[in-house]
Amino acid sequence: MSGKNKLARFAEMAAFSNVFQVPFKEAQHQSHSLKGNWSKEVFKNNKPIVLELGCGKGEYTVGMAKVFPNKNFIGIDIKGARMWRGAKTALEENIDNARFLRTRIELVDSFFSENEISEIWITFPDPQMRRDREAKRLTSPGFMKNYFKFLKSGGLIHLKTDSAFLFEYTNEIAASLPVIITITTPKLYMDIKNFDLPEKEKEILGIPTFYEKKFSEIGHEICYIQMKYTVHE
Repeated sequence: MSGKNKLARFAEMAAFSNVFQVPFKEAQHQSHSLKGNWSKEVFKNNKPIVLELGCGKGEYTVGMAKVFPNKNFIGIDIKGARMWRGAKTALEENIDNARFLRTRIELVDSFFSENEISEIWITFPDPQMRRDREAKRLTSPGFMKNYFKFLKSGGLIHLKTDSAFLFEYTNEIAASLPVIITITTPKLYMDIKNFDLPEKEKEILGIPTFYEKKFSEIGHEICYIQMKYTVHE
C-alpha cells in the first residue's frame, strides 16, 4: 500500500465513530477514561465483551460480531491502515456490537479493568521464534499475566495460528499458568467436527482471516488452543 493511501485511510478512520485511537504516551502513563466503562459508555449494554488481539484487517472481530449479536467485540491492533478495513465494514453494515482500538497490545491493561473482559482471541500473531524474542510472543507468561488483570475467572483465551512452534510453546507454558487447556489441536479443520461445541462456536472457528487464507494456500495446517482462566475456581 502506498504512503498516500495509508494517509488517506488514517484521515478517514479519525472520523469513524467505532474506532478509538490513543497516543502511545497517553496509554503508557495513565489509564484510559474508558477503563471499566466500555459497557456503560461505548456499547451501552451489559453484554459480555470479547477482545481480538492483533486483529489486523478485523475480519474476525466483524465475523464474530455478526454471529453473536448477544456479545460485544473489540478488535485491537497498532496497524491503523489494516484496521481501517474492518472498522469501515462494521460501519457500512451497521454492526453496532463491534469496535476497534488502536494501541500496542503490551499496553492493553491501560484500557480494561478487572473482570471487564469475558473472552480473548489471538489470531495468527507473529510467532517471534528467536529465543531473545520470547517476551514479545502474545502467549508468553508476561502477556498472559497481563490479560489476567482484566479477564473474568472462567473466561476463555483462544489461539489460532499456523505456527507449529507457537502452538507447541503455548501448550507448554500453559502448565505454569492458572489456565486449563480445554481444546488443543494441530489440525483444526480435521478435528473441528469432533469438538463438543455449539454450532455457532464451530462457525466462528472457521472465519478465515487474510493471513489464514495466505498460510492455508501454501499448505500450512491451522492449529488451535482454547484455554480457560481458573484462578478463582
